[in-house]
Amino acid sequence: MHFLKQILLNMLVFIAVAGFLQSSGIFYVASITAALGAALVLSILNALVKPFITVLSLPINILTLGLFSIVINGLMLEMTSWLVGNESFHFSSFGSAMLVAIILSLCNAIFADHYQRQNQ
Repeated sequence: MHFLKQILLNMLVFIAVAGFLQSSGIFYVASITAALGAALVLSILNALVKPFITVLSLPINILTLGLFSIVINGLMLEMTSWLVGNESFHFSSFGSAMLVAIILSLCNAIFADHYQRQNQ
């Protein structure tokens, strides 16, 4: 159940951020279906690929006191864009992917805190 809530939250964040950044062209989501597909693909990538990349980048992550994880999250979003298709879900640059990764991480942290408090 938590997995489905995570996918829905990511979808909503994708739609909200794309709407907020619509005039700048930094981030584009074509439709709700594209946002749902991207959220599903991102969740699968985070479960299957991200652990390996995190282990491989552990030395640089330690040196940067964990800030390199923002780059890893941006990479996951770029991979999501590539798998979903650039026509329906894309970023103008890697920096914009990292910006969306930061926003997505903040929203997920708030949701996780709320979910944890609710289940106590």
